[in-house]
Amino acid sequence: MRPALLALGFLILVQAHAADQAMDEVFAHHQQQWLTKPEFTSPLVDHLPASTRVPSPRDVLGDDIGAPRVLHYYADILKYYRVLADKSARVKIIPTGKTEEGRETVLILISSEDNIRNVDGNRQNLAKLADPRGISEPQAREIIAQTKPMYVVLGGLHSSETGPPEMLMELAYRLTVEDSPLINGIRGNVIVAINPATDPDGRDRYTDWYYRNKIDDTDDLTPVHNAPYWGKYIYHDNNRDINFSGMSARNLLGFYLEWHPPIMHDLHESHPFLYTFSGQAPQNSMLDPILYGEMPWFANFEVAQLAKYGMPGVWTHGFVDMWSPGYVAFMSSNHNGLVRMYETFGNGGATTMLRHVKPVPGASDDLHPNDETTREWFRPSPPYDIVQWSMRDNTNYMETALLSGLQQTSLFPQAVLENFYKKSRDAVTEGQTRPPYAFIIPGGQSDMTRAAIVVNLLRLQGVEIGHSTGSVKIKEGTYPPGSFVVKLDQPYGRLAKTLLSKQVFPDTKLKTYDDAAWTMGMMAHVEVVESADRTALDVPVEPVDHYEPQGSIDASSAHAYAVLDYGSINLATLRNRLRGVSIQIAEQPFESNNRKIPAGSFIVDGAAYQRLKAAVIPLGLTAIGLPDKPSIRTHEAATPRVAIYSTWGSTQNVGWVRYAFDQSEMPYQLIFKEQVRAGRLRAKYDVIIVPSQGRTAKDVVYDIPLYGQPLPYTKTARYRFSGDYGSSPDIRGGMGLAGLEEMRKFVSEGGTLITLGESSAVPAEFGLTPDIEVKRPPAAFYAPGPIVAGNVLKPASPIFYGYTDRAISVRWASTALLSVPLRDKQNVLMEFPGGEKSVLSGFMNGADEIKDRPAIVLSPVDSGQVLMFATNPIYRWQNFGEFRMLYNAIFNYKNLRISLDEPTGAAAPGGANKAHVD
Repeated sequence: MRPALLALGFLILVQAHAADQAMDEVFAHHQQQWLTKPEFTSPLVDHLPASTRVPSPRDVLGDDIGAPRVLHYYADILKYYRVLADKSARVKIIPTGKTEEGRETVLILISSEDNIRNVDGNRQNLAKLADPRGISEPQAREIIAQTKPMYVVLGGLHSSETGPPEMLMELAYRLTVEDSPLINGIRGNVIVAINPATDPDGRDRYTDWYYRNKIDDTDDLTPVHNAPYWGKYIYHDNNRDINFSGMSARNLLGFYLEWHPPIMHDLHESHPFLYTFSGQAPQNSMLDPILYGEMPWFANFEVAQLAKYGMPGVWTHGFVDMWSPGYVAFMSSNHNGLVRMYETFGNGGATTMLRHVKPVPGASDDLHPNDETTREWFRPSPPYDIVQWSMRDNTNYMETALLSGLQQTSLFPQAVLENFYKKSRDAVTEGQTRPPYAFIIPGGQSDMTRAAIVVNLLRLQGVEIGHSTGSVKIKEGTYPPGSFVVKLDQPYGRLAKTLLSKQVFPDTKLKTYDDAAWTMGMMAHVEVVESADRTALDVPVEPVDHYEPQGSIDASSAHAYAVLDYGSINLATLRNRLRGVSIQIAEQPFESNNRKIPAGSFIVDGAAYQRLKAAVIPLGLTAIGLPDKPSIRTHEAATPRVAIYSTWGSTQNVGWVRYAFDQSEMPYQLIFKEQVRAGRLRAKYDVIIVPSQGRTAKDVVYDIPLYGQPLPYTKTARYRFSGDYGSSPDIRGGMGLAGLEEMRKFVSEGGTLITLGESSAVPAEFGLTPDIEVKRPPAAFYAPGPIVAGNVLKPASPIFYGYTDRAISVRWASTALLSVPLRDKQNVLMEFPGGEKSVLSGFMNGADEIKDRPAIVLSPVDSGQVLMFATNPIYRWQNFGEFRMLYNAIFNYKNLRISLDEPTGAAAPGGANKAHVD
């Protein structure tokens, strides 16, 4: 009886206090009008205080939150928060930077007036708890007693998940003005930090799309397709951006490392009616066990609270796991904080929709692949089979749950801070007492520019790194002065270990939501040594803030200069900066003045010395003088006219290639079905790249089905944020067979077609390369992005300039298993040896299925050629060691066949020198 009485008392307390404060009657009317079922609300959000001093969202924007068919652009969202901060001393705005398109990113701090007044001191206290090496246990207890936990809330990372940026404005107002025990407790004991739209560029672009194409979308059985773009590049993968390429995420990380919030909570939309993340298996065991107690502690409280309010469909556990560290909000758990996440049912806009929650036979697999209407131990009150769902329903669920999470924090602020401190302290202690104790990135590697990528990405995330002042002598070996030492007796030692260690999956019967492997050294092709020698902690080092290796060039009197090719990605940047300068590529290694010059090195005439010097030194490359023209085979380092083909329905992986090309200053044109169907491709382009996109070859060819109304993506006076990065009066339909025929003509007339990952199924399945077949692995095959071995069969191929090993690490990227006839085995440049021993990090169920399968195939077709990567040489901003293969293909496109007639090279142990034959 007592718990029931307490619950009733709490409800009465909230409602009674609401009666003491003037309430917004218009809001109350809208709440009832916009709800689709009376149980889709709670006593926490069924009212809104009226204030004569602080404006509500309706006062500024004209509508209450949750209004049907109303979304707000980012400028309007910021406008509201600025008015709120101007009118209340409980609100403070912290600028954090700019997006790729120039929008300002901010965090909105809300708390009591005293807490906001003392917020800088609170920030300093949190920094001491985050790095407890400078304080004692008694000092830590004193700091905890004087400090308020910061709870960061992110909304709108995925732009089609439109509810969180709307709800957060109402939450901000409620936290600022409501006078109730619950809200007063939150304001008094917590500093809430709101990220209004984590992808501001995408918010505007998607809002355009909603108003133009999706506002009348009322039934999820006949959905309107998503917008072709959100932000500039990477779409949904902005929540897989493990190395923080996106500016919004990078700005947020900068805020995190300055303010050290113990809790970060990312609001998403997908599953009915609300899923609260509790960190299910597989789990990253390198993180502190405290975290795995905190996550269900919060999630179970929210499930119980919303059940108490009579809100069905709230559950936990049975969705996202804790394996991959690459989600944006995991910056919190990666840095000893608590990561939180919701998935709330959303409609992709503000239109009330008929939602089929229970799977419908014959409907798209994307609708609901799993039945989430069943009662399970983690879903005690399942959602309904079918429901009308509104934006107000969405707001009520999300806001009620979030207020409950904030309530939990306000009730146990010291526990939250103690856990944060203890996890930070434990990380330091573990690095002192348990191996590994350090990672060494040896100095003197042939290409230190890729080592710099690893060092700087670790530093970006706050990992401490030292530059050794002398030789590093540990039991694993001796490494030269200038080696980088990542000692693990630091607060972020666990993060360093997570990123640098080989991933050993705990149970191959489990599945993971994202990649199984991300080992930085393997992906960048950088030597990283894990040390179990405790003396590594005593190696004298100087702290590294940022590492930029400086290049070198001999004096200006040489006949020519050889820019040595040791695999640096910056060699591609160099070629692009020296457009207009004739450059030859050495087809074989040679020596000059007793100095070894690898195959693939650039030979640049001495007349271009000044331009070469200006580029080589900042790019960290080495150019040596040649007394005369080398007597070896060379060919032109071409600067072809490059096009990147993109479907309209799957621009994400294309975006990663675009991003990498932009970083390397690689010119290209982005083309779509419209340009391909128009024909004359060979007159416009020398190389067409088709990045991995879609799930099948048909997806690449036919793209968005031709049903419903046209879907324009063009820039107009009304839709100012549309028509960027391509434009179309109707994005449906794909290039079709007509476009495919134009691609065939392009190749036949001498063009080079390069396909990546899943797109490599297209030439085989649609007859561009009729002798190559594609097989799909059996259903039991499961390979969520492991790192595997690839055996180079044609080491003299220009594709492998800069690569010295016959066995190299690559990320597994496709379910399209290529097969070539035995008579064409000379066209296979690299293959997968297959088998469990070939899986270098992560896991692959069915590794024997890929045994001797081609990884890279060059197929001559008439006057042209098709280069097919079963790998994905540019995967996210991550597999840097593979980037050069694609860049090599571009600069050497005229000479890719030079190794085809040579004998197949000896494979690495365990491999085989034959193409797969079915």
